[in-house]
Amino acid sequence: MTTNGKREAVDGRATRWDGHKARRRAEVIDAAIAAIEEHGVEVSVRQVADRLQLPRPVVYRHFEGRADLDEQIRRRILRSLLTQLMPTLDPNGTVHDAVAKAVGAYVGWVADHPNLHRFLSDSAPQPDSALTSARNRIGGRLADLFTVGLTRFGIDPAPARPMAFGIVALADGVVNSWRADSSSTLTSEQVEAMLTESVLALFEGNARSLGVPLARDTIVSELLTRTETAALVDR
Repeated sequence: MTTNGKREAVDGRATRWDGHKARRRAEVIDAAIAAIEEHGVEVSVRQVADRLQLPRPVVYRHFEGRADLDEQIRRRILRSLLTQLMPTLDPNGTVHDAVAKAVGAYVGWVADHPNLHRFLSDSAPQPDSALTSARNRIGGRLADLFTVGLTRFGIDPAPARPMAFGIVALADGVVNSWRADSSSTLTSEQVEAMLTESVLALFEGNARSLGVPLARDTIVSELLTRTETAALVDR
């Protein structure tokens, strides 16, 4: 076998091992999430290893330590949440419908996965953490939508970003407080209704202060069409 042939054989084996390692990492993360869902956030690596029938050192072999494992778990949880939430940030129907759909997706996910939400909430967000990245992605999407709307009305879009991230912070604050209060008797439906009304009030108040004719029963697509039409007439 030539030197090149030997190198190709070694590289091929390395590639196969890379695939195996990636699958094993995914299996560990899946097992950890299942354990958190079932037992709560205080899950040990031994519990994860037992679910996979593996020695504990094998679990650690695929991560840099417990902090790295926890961060990868958070990334997977947030990916699942964003898969459900991001499509709702493309507004359809009335303003009320659009807000209610997005709020409902978030509160519904939290209600269905209380332990996963607590696992996320118990972590202190760092500038480069998965949690910070997810919030930035959601806030950024809202900011883009608000920027488009304000620009089409000929209004300085500078308020778009703080408005968007203010809504994200409001939603986080309401839901986190609800889930942290073990004595709360509020149902997910009540929290969803309260948060929807709060976000709508912010929309209406900010729109009024900026001179945007927006109400909760405004159909989003018609609002944008009217805006574009008005801009053409003014030219």
